[in-house]
Formats: sequence, C-alpha cells, structure tokens
Amino acid sequence: MNIPAFDITGQKALLVGAGRGIGKGIALAFAEAGAEVAVTGLTAIGVGKVVEEVRAMGGTALALTGDATKSEDMDRICQEVLDAFGQVDVLVNCVGDAIRKPVVQLPGDSLPGMTDEEWHHILDINLTEAFQGCRAMGPHLLERRQGCVINISGWASFRGRPLSSAYDASKAGLMRFTECLAQEWAPFGVRVNAIAPGIFPDPEQMTAEAYQTRQEAAKGQVPLGRVGALKEPGYLAVFLASPAAAYVTGQTWAVDGGMSIKHP
Repeated sequence: MNIPAFDITGQKALLVGAGRGIGKGIALAFAEAGAEVAVTGLTAIGVGKVVEEVRAMGGTALALTGDATKSEDMDRICQEVLDAFGQVDVLVNCVGDAIRKPVVQLPGDSLPGMTDEEWHHILDINLTEAFQGCRAMGPHLLERRQGCVINISGWASFRGRPLSSAYDASKAGLMRFTECLAQEWAPFGVRVNAIAPGIFPDPEQMTAEAYQTRQEAAKGQVPLGRVGALKEPGYLAVFLASPAAAYVTGQTWAVDGGMSIKHP
C-alpha cells in the first residue's frame, strides 16, 4: 500500500546529536524513508559511522561536528548544512544526558548533592541544545514558511522522580519549550513537536551481557515488557516530518512501551 501523505522522499534533515543512540536510530529511519540527512556529534567518530551506514544504503549523508549547546557551533553547523543541501526541511534536536543525584546530600546517604556544574551541564545538554538549534535554524525555516522541528525529550517529561531533578526538569522544560515555540511559529507554517522515548539502551555502547541485563529488567519495568529499539522513535519522527502530520504541532509523543502511564 502506497500512501503519498507519508512520503518524505527528498526531504533534507539536520539531526543534531545523532552519532549514537536514539539520534542514530532516527537518522537511519529518515535515510530509509528517502530523506537526505546531515548528522552532527561532539566528535567525528560516531557521526562518521552513521554516515557510512547511510551511504551503504544508497542514501545521502553529511557528517558535522560541534557542541550543540554553543551558539557559535550551531550557527556554523546550520550554515554548513545549508551550503551543502540548499535547504533544511526538518530539524531534529536529540542531544541528551542524565545524572542521578539528589539536590543536596540526604541524611544517612553517602551520595553527594549536585554541584553547580552538574546542574547546568544537564540543563544545557537537554534543554539549551534545543534552544540553540531552533535559534540557529529558525530564520531559514521561517523565511521558507515551511518545515518542522522535532525535539527529543523523554518520558520524564510527564513524571518526576527522586534523584532525577536536573534531568526530569530539563525534559519537562523541553516539552513546554516545544509548546511555546509551536505557537510562535505556527503562523509561519512551521510545526514543532517532541518525542518522549522511554528505555532505549544502545547495544553498540555496551556489552551483550549488559544489554541483556537491561532487557531482563525491562520485563518488570515496562508494560510492554522490553526495551525499545533505536529506530522506533525514528519511525514516529518520520511521520511527524511527513505531510500526514501537517495538522500536528505543539505535541509531545511518548514512545516508551507504556512507562509514562504506569502507576507504581
């Protein structure tokens, strides 16, 4: 069955933070769907491998490096992509990191509280990175009066947990940032949505035994009883970038096996 509304063939996508993990899965899903992809990472190692995979599939890919939390790096990256592709139809902001620490050391616990540097690092890498990407690419999207942004959040957008204040606050902030920007840019034909993944370990970043341990643990944590496959958020991202989602903006979509609706 061929449904043209789901076709993104020829779209040009910039995926920020796609050298590994969920970002890599999204990049490969876009390439499978016929999009041209520009992949960024802090270093060239991961993005180079992703680009090789895309090209091996017969796709078009560009590898770029830079710090997604820095305006000068994002301005340069966006200009390099526009120079190479001529335009950008989709911006995906998928840089992220986590830390499990209390705000202050809890009585009877040896785990120290967060430092200023740790707090700001987590907020910058989960929230500021999306702001920088949107600020750098926004003028191009608004001038064209078309395109979409997809911010990669997390199921923590919906629920707060102990020892996760920096991460959960940043992901909740990214959901609200998405809603605000969607309203700012809607009059100009640019849509802004977010995807909130659950547990998506990268098998290439751990041993087979460690991955299997995560898989076994998921049977008791995730309603669907497994961890996610890296391309699964990518398939939703492809939908959100397609004409089929032309009436969708300001939403945060959970891809978490039911984690966000599970009650203790």
